[in-house]
Amino acid sequence: MNISKVFLYDEPRIPQIKIVELAEFIKNQIGIDTEVRQSFFKYFKRKEKTSYELASCRIFNPYIPFEKHRPTIEEIEFEEQDAVSNIVLYDGFELQRVFRDTIPDSELTQDKFHLIFTTRLSCSYDYEDFRYHGRAIICSNPSIISTTGIIEAPAKPRDYYIKMQIKMSQGLNLDALKEEFNGKFLEYNDERLNFVARGYALQAMFYYLTGTPFCESKECVLYNAHWQEDLLHTQIEIGKLCEKHQHILDNL
Repeated sequence: MNISKVFLYDEPRIPQIKIVELAEFIKNQIGIDTEVRQSFFKYFKRKEKTSYELASCRIFNPYIPFEKHRPTIEEIEFEEQDAVSNIVLYDGFELQRVFRDTIPDSELTQDKFHLIFTTRLSCSYDYEDFRYHGRAIICSNPSIISTTGIIEAPAKPRDYYIKMQIKMSQGLNLDALKEEFNGKFLEYNDERLNFVARGYALQAMFYYLTGTPFCESKECVLYNAHWQEDLLHTQIEIGKLCEKHQHILDNL
């Protein structure tokens, strides 16, 4: 697959992700012209039923595969206002379909790659444990990077959850717990999001270019981290491709 141009859609409510710097990073790493655009639904005018379709992507039962429902007026208004929530779950592939249907046909050619940042929490259903899981990234074209998913999908340290349950059962404040684990996982408004976003952008592009977005090595930014500690290691401490994937990129 050849890409002649990348379109990056900003999420201005997450200023920690420096979208212009990311565009330069992609251009330098992949060697492809990259254009920065404003947030997706500001750049593209919403169609008449877009808010309805977005609300239809919601997940209400995380233990069954996606079932489309008829949204309420309140849910549609929530989407019209483009509100933010870290508890509303969306089926990632249904969400991707809404984004794709919004892009005009003239820009849906195979050589044009769209990468969308959104605060919506994208999820996918796992048939191994029969439940939905939050996802930081939904690959294809367009690809979706969920800023909420980056924070919520990879698990925090095991000790954090154990101590949190103890404190909650005792009715204690969790502020001291957050202080104890400070820096060991990403939080909202975390400046490290800017570097983590680079790795996810590369994963999306490797999927489109090669069909395989992930690497088995924790020494590569393409590693599919399920724990925050692994995510921070691969994206912050390592911050680059492994030799194998750098060689693949060089050949591309």
